[in-house]
Amino acid sequence: MLLCAGLWGSAFPAIKTVYGLWEEAGIDAGPIEFWWFAGVRFVLAGTLLLIVAKRPVREFRATPKLRLLGFSLTQTFGQYLFFYLAIAVASGSLTGLLTATGSFWWMVLAPLMAGAPRPSGMQWVAIAIGGVGVTLATAAPGAGAGQPVLGATLMVLATGLGAVGLIQFGRMRETIGARAATGYSLLGGGLLLLIAGAPAFVEAGRLMTPGVMLLTLWLAVVSASAFGLWNHLSTKHPVPLLAGYRFLIPLAGMTESLLLLEGESAGWGLLAGAALVVGSLVMAQRVR
Repeated sequence: MLLCAGLWGSAFPAIKTVYGLWEEAGIDAGPIEFWWFAGVRFVLAGTLLLIVAKRPVREFRATPKLRLLGFSLTQTFGQYLFFYLAIAVASGSLTGLLTATGSFWWMVLAPLMAGAPRPSGMQWVAIAIGGVGVTLATAAPGAGAGQPVLGATLMVLATGLGAVGLIQFGRMRETIGARAATGYSLLGGGLLLLIAGAPAFVEAGRLMTPGVMLLTLWLAVVSASAFGLWNHLSTKHPVPLLAGYRFLIPLAGMTESLLLLEGESAGWGLLAGAALVVGSLVMAQRVR
């Protein structure tokens, strides 16, 4: 889990660095370019995972196609439509911290979609404390925050779709392994993101500078390894247990962004919010 957190955490400064490289090159990038870039990353990542998967064709045939499509639409396509916009308008440290909201989404959605136990009274208190932490972090995130309210809104939508994707994967575990499922999700979602960003194909030569290409390859490796490992862990351990350890991901994302990105610093709200968010996740996990 610590490895997953470190890999996912590195994505925030890497994506922000790509946006910075485009700005330095005079490229006026917007949602089309962001989605196209995300599509390139995930098509590469999905291809890598399918190459190393054991029986991807056999598992694909054995798995209900609508479920696999829904998994791709939520975990990759839908989640990252919002994710890449959030990182563009807000700081890497704030968006990194807000990945924690995925655990709160899971506690709320899993009982409705997967028959998991409903949150206890203390877990609702933990969710409320986490909400206060998100509010504080958004109100005073520090230097380089951009548009924190819009960024937070987009990030919460992204993590909600990611939580739905994890629940959907649980329904396919009998017919498809973690590598193949994640590979098809990343490949399918990546192709849809390329379609969403199709007008950017004419600018591919300008967008894919040597520095951006290196970062894209790194992000593809991050996606393939972190998502594959995360979904594999969900086949070995109860998802509520894994959700409790998701606090490592926002900590890694926030810390790596603060260390690696110029112009970002932590405001009092980000620090106080991080303490409340992480504390609430730990509290929710300890309540049976």
